[in-house]
This record gives sequence, structure tokens and C-alpha cells, in this order.
Amino acid sequence: MKTGKSSAGDTKARILDATEKLFTEVGYEATSLRQVTSRAIVNLAAVNYHFRSKDIMMHAVLSRRLDPLNARRLALLDACEARWPGHAIRCEHVMGALFVPALQMARDPAVGGPSFLRLLGRVYSDTSPFIQQYLLEHYAPVYGRFFDAFARAIPALPRHELGWRLQFALKALAGVLAGEELTSLLPAFTQGRQMSDAHVLAQLTAMVEAVLNVAQPNADQLAALQSAFELGEDQQHGAQRASSSANDPDACVAASAATMGEAASHAAAALGKARTSARTARNAGTKRAAVTSVPVRAREHTVSFPSNPLDDWMRMRTRT
Repeated sequence: MKTGKSSAGDTKARILDATEKLFTEVGYEATSLRQVTSRAIVNLAAVNYHFRSKDIMMHAVLSRRLDPLNARRLALLDACEARWPGHAIRCEHVMGALFVPALQMARDPAVGGPSFLRLLGRVYSDTSPFIQQYLLEHYAPVYGRFFDAFARAIPALPRHELGWRLQFALKALAGVLAGEELTSLLPAFTQGRQMSDAHVLAQLTAMVEAVLNVAQPNADQLAALQSAFELGEDQQHGAQRASSSANDPDACVAASAATMGEAASHAAAALGKARTSARTARNAGTKRAAVTSVPVRAREHTVSFPSNPLDDWMRMRTRT
């Protein structure tokens, strides 16, 4: 028979497990106490008794996983720095100290289990102020240690440049780890081959190193991107003008007037050409009549020209 103490312990563990799974699935903001009580099969009074608030409950969830993880990380980093002091340490060593403990915990159900990597990815990719503030307050010294180690491993890279590149690379990696497609991604990543954790980590480290060591953009790259931005701005302005014309009656009238004016200009030009052609034809006919005329009046005839639609249209417009 279970004692009251053990039952309370089981209830607390169920609440933590349920909260951890929900947080991994939907993030901090979307995790609610109602969902936790439903998943853990407890009432709200039990949650309030053990944790008093959602924030305290999330603190407990993160601390029970991340505190042991960071302790292992720092211990392994200490060992790496002792083996490869100063600038002898390589980026692979630092990445190993960062991720080997996480892979080990993912293999051990007692301290993390298969879902541990997804939890870790969610922690580092969640953008909620609560999670970001928690990480800043509790693990800033850990980040500082690893940042200094990366700086020694890549001494040619300025620290401010290293900072944003490292953040970009590790955030991207965390996003992959947090995704639901991780179980299908890893087999595709290994292409069906049996790979050790070291081999998988080496592949991931190579990608991170590529980001950290990539050359600065040259003038041609900047110019090409600037051209793309200019084209995009031209398209955006064109779309905005079209949208404004569609929503503004006065703009529609102005656009219609401009269109009608352009059409009238084309019509006037065509009319001018037609009149010139008509005059030329009449003059040519007069000359031919003078040359071919005979004194016999019976053979004289009047030269007629076909009606020009543009002339008819102009005459009708004048009358009206």
C-alpha cells in the first residue's frame, strides 16, 4: 500500500511530466494549467498545492532537466580545457562538451529519455519572455564559459561577430531538435547508415563550424542583394499604387481619365494620318484626271473616294 508521502510524490511527478510534454509540444505560452490537470489526471487544487503558479511549475520542469545537463557540460568542458589548454582547443571539442551530455541523457530514460532532445530544442527556440528570462538568470555563467571556449577555438573571429554567428547556428540547431519531424529527419540525415553519436555530432558540428567560419560577404554579393531589394521595393510600390487606385474613387477617376486621355491621343494621331492619306490620294487623283482627260464630255466622270470612318466620327462629333 502506498503511503501519503509517496502518493504526493507520484502526483507531483505526474504534474511535472505532463507539463514537460505539453511545453515540448506547444511551447510555454500555449501550455495552460487546465491542459496540465487533464494530462496528469489531477485536479487544479493539486497543482496549486505543489507549485502555486504556472511559472513556479515551469521552473521546476526546467531545473530538473537543465541543471544536471549543465553540470555535465561544465565538467566535460573542464576536462577538454585541461587536455587542450589555451588555443589548442578546437571547435569540435567545445561542441562535444556542449552536446555529448545531451546525447547521453537522451539515451538514458532515468534522466531524460528519447524526448529529451526535443525538450532541449524547445527550450532554446521558445521566444516567450519567461523562458528567455529564465535562461538568462540561471545559465548566464554557463553561456559565458562556452563563449570564451569558442573564442579561443576561433581566435581570428572578432568576439562580436562570434556572438551573433554562434547564436544563429545554435538557434537553428535547436529549431531542428524541437521539430516534430526529428524522428524522420535523423534517418534521412544518416541515409540509412548506422552512425554513432560521435558521427552524428560530427556532421552537425561541421554545419555549425561552416556558419562560424564563413567569409564576410564581398562587394558583388552585397550589390546582387541590393538589386534584389530594389526590385522588391519597385514591385511593392506598384502594388500599393494599384491598391490605392482600387480603393480610392478619385484615384480611379484620375486613372480612367489618364487612360482615356492616352486613348484620345492615339485616336488623334491616327486621325491625322488618315487625313494626310486622304489628301494625298485626292491630289494624286486630280493629277491622274488632268493627264488622262479628253475633250469628249461624255467620257468625263467624277472621281469619288470611300468614306473614312474617322472622318465620319469627327463630323458627327462636331454636329453634336
